[in-house]
Amino acid sequence: MGYLVYFNVVRAKEIVNSPYNERQNNFAERVVRGNITDRNGNILAETQLAEDGSEYRVYPYGDIFAHVVGYSDTDYGKAGLESMENFDLLTSNAFFLEKLRNEFQDVKDMGDTVVTTLDADLQQTAYNALGANKGAIVVMEASTGKILVMLSKPSYDPNQIAVQWEYLNGDAENSPLLNRATQGAYAPGSTFKVVTALEFMREHSDYANYTYDCYGEITQDGTTIRCFDNTVHGFQDLKGSVVTSCNASFSNIGLTLNRTAYRKTAEELLFNKKLPCSLDYTKPSFAVNENTSDAEMMMTAMGQGNTMTNPYHMALITASIANGGTLMEPYLVEKVTNYTGTEISKNVPKSYKRLMASEEAAQLKEYMAAVVNEGTGMLLSGQSYSAAGKTGTAEYSMVDGEKTHSWYMGFTNVDNPELVISVIVEGSDGQDGAKAVPIAKQVLDAYYYGG
Repeated sequence: MGYLVYFNVVRAKEIVNSPYNERQNNFAERVVRGNITDRNGNILAETQLAEDGSEYRVYPYGDIFAHVVGYSDTDYGKAGLESMENFDLLTSNAFFLEKLRNEFQDVKDMGDTVVTTLDADLQQTAYNALGANKGAIVVMEASTGKILVMLSKPSYDPNQIAVQWEYLNGDAENSPLLNRATQGAYAPGSTFKVVTALEFMREHSDYANYTYDCYGEITQDGTTIRCFDNTVHGFQDLKGSVVTSCNASFSNIGLTLNRTAYRKTAEELLFNKKLPCSLDYTKPSFAVNENTSDAEMMMTAMGQGNTMTNPYHMALITASIANGGTLMEPYLVEKVTNYTGTEISKNVPKSYKRLMASEEAAQLKEYMAAVVNEGTGMLLSGQSYSAAGKTGTAEYSMVDGEKTHSWYMGFTNVDNPELVISVIVEGSDGQDGAKAVPIAKQVLDAYYYGG
């Protein structure tokens, strides 16, 4: 009896949502699949009737929401929110007299509406800002965990999923079905320096006294690490090392770190761990162990090596820094209503996990604010909103010249953090993280200034 209660309360929705559950077809025979909307009521997915009376799914925003909203197709299954919220979309909480009348008239009931946390206008801005680039953008609220934007490019038109299925699955070069925001696997580049800085702070209570004289490169056991563009940064403390994104200094720091403690800190920041994510994702990886070589430690400390992550994960780390060390549980669904708008259920913000102490978060916040005010993120300074962040460059190929991905992660209103943003731009041909910064600025400007 106890298990039956547990199953119905906890696991029923998960089982019904499974693509292998034939009961989904039974629900669809009695209920017209409900709508998915953004937080302002804009329709992201709806069911319409063809001339022959058959139902088909329509996505008014085309490829803009393809990866997060997903698709629902009789032959090709479901993805994104269409899969995650299948139970609610095929459940009807219409007025019981209406349902009774429909039963007598052999008419389907209208399914419930899933109201998401997504913002259609901001998603459109992000889509335009990323332009023809491959990459991804995630925007969320630091204090609540609400996800406002989840964009991935290249994309596809879910209205054409059946027609384009073979082409989309065969396009290995662009991987348009891949949600790069959650399923991407990228070296974090210099954005990872906040993790390295955190570990150094934990190992050295006198971290404020750290100094390093940068000559533009550092060599250890035959391995040489160079600063971007061979820049000579001179004397740097820990804050300066973050602000100038000094590779040599962070490589030097990496050589001093306790490997076991470093791995523990990375895993506390959800590397090698499950992420709080209802969509499919690639687990972030951190490979350092007690046998890691000095060369690999230098590479890892500056964000290269074998460390892999995705924009969603880096947004979570940033959110915990902005929120005093506590990560709020991210979510995409604001509430579920019946088709007339009567609320059936509602999600509320809740804490997921404390990733670091509040004092540690405050120190990293200070460093990230300095990156914007005087470092590589200065394009975001001088706005009506304040900002803090970290840029990054991740090398991924040295064939036919250096090839890099460009990163930016950060948050707004430093004293009372509001929006968290994470951006990656693939194939930035050797530029520093600045390529991602103007994209982030376009999105943030649209939120604060409109347009």
